[in-house]
Amino acid sequence: MSVSGPTPLTYASSGVDIDAGEEAVRRIKRMVESTHGPEVPSGIGGFGGLFAPGLTGLVEPVLVSGTDSVGSKLKLAFAGGRHNTVGIDAVAMCVNDIICSGARPLFFLDYIGIGRLEPGVVEQIVEGVVEGCRRARCALLGGEMAELPSIYAEGEYDLVGFAVGLADRPRLVTGEAAQPGDALIGLASSGLHSNGYSLSRHVVLDVAGLALDDELPGTGRSVLDELLEPTAIYVPEVTALLEAVPVHGLANITGGGLAGNVHRALRDGLVARIEGGLWPVPPVFRFIAEAGPVDRSEMLRTFNMGVGMVVVTAAERADEAIVALAGVGRAAWRIGTVAAHDGPAATVAEGEC
Repeated sequence: MSVSGPTPLTYASSGVDIDAGEEAVRRIKRMVESTHGPEVPSGIGGFGGLFAPGLTGLVEPVLVSGTDSVGSKLKLAFAGGRHNTVGIDAVAMCVNDIICSGARPLFFLDYIGIGRLEPGVVEQIVEGVVEGCRRARCALLGGEMAELPSIYAEGEYDLVGFAVGLADRPRLVTGEAAQPGDALIGLASSGLHSNGYSLSRHVVLDVAGLALDDELPGTGRSVLDELLEPTAIYVPEVTALLEAVPVHGLANITGGGLAGNVHRALRDGLVARIEGGLWPVPPVFRFIAEAGPVDRSEMLRTFNMGVGMVVVTAAERADEAIVALAGVGRAAWRIGTVAAHDGPAATVAEGEC
């Protein structure tokens, strides 16, 4: 007589599918390798990513790193079933930070934590990451996929990025060169980028009661299209600027909005005076402000208001800078000036934005 015992447990029975993970890696392998140049001596699949940076001509090489996540913008990807653009955001949020030091992005790593690993969804996510790396002119060197059903809800995931760039210490952009009278040049954003989504989703979906396929008033686009528009990647623009004019400071307009970031491109004793009305504010921001309603001061410290990056340069070189930016397809405007100031660096926004 045989006595049957309990059915042996497997990793899959606890919610983690190893086979799905291997299938996801198989699907993304060729995409990832498409971002590799001669600096990457090995392909995906090892335990560590290898990168051999070219250091010829650099006086004192300095590595510049950054990390960020896509944040609650992902909620729209979940709801809309569209996962192939948020990877661009993950890259953008990291590389736009490190280029503010004048660094050239070298490579990018990602982390995907997911409730249930669906190879097709992961493939879409990495498709966006790969596109972001192409725009940033860097290699996707590796990453991590973790199936964590006890942490993430069904159909949800988190997406985090890590970027490393290279700069030459004598050419670092630190804000120390900024002077009273310098011009502030604003580079056009592509929309909300990846900041303020807890507020924007609440206004658009809850207060205004719009559905994802409704037209967002004033934009000519659906709510989903407008709110999932990927963050602009400014690597080509900053590269062109550094070759065209002396750049005294660079500010990525990310969390904290215009009010909380421009002064980070300045040394103490200076204030960034932003003058509203000098650039076109995209309709999505006007809708949020009116539908909320959201006060002007709250808009300025939450959103980029149509300006995704700010450049500080000598006033007499501002027109050259704007021409250089136009040459790589980026609209830009003089949005203010730098003035002397008693105390730590500060930002003041004047006029209507």
